[in-house]
Amino acid sequence: MSRHRTPVAPTDPGAHDYTAPQITALLGELHRHGLPYGLLWGSAAPGETTLDGRTLVDLGHAPVSTLLNLLQLVRDLEGGEHG
Repeated sequence: MSRHRTPVAPTDPGAHDYTAPQITALLGELHRHGLPYGLLWGSAAPGETTLDGRTLVDLGHAPVSTLLNLLQLVRDLEGGEHG
C-alpha cells in the first residue's frame, strides 16, 4: 500500500480546478479500476433499483473530492503510487 495520504476535503481549493473532461476521465478510471472491487458508480434511489438483487444507492451530488478520494483508495488497493 502507498504511504498515508490525507483525504481531499470538499472545501479544498484544488478540487475546484477540475474541468468537465478531466472529471470524465477520472470517472472512467474509477470505473475501470474500481469494478474488480465491486465499486459501481451509478445513481439510483435506495430501494428502487437493484443489481443482482442488491439495492443501489444514489450518491447524489457528490463533490469532486469524493471522486478523488475513492480513486485514491482504489489505487492504494492496487498497490500503485499514482500522483
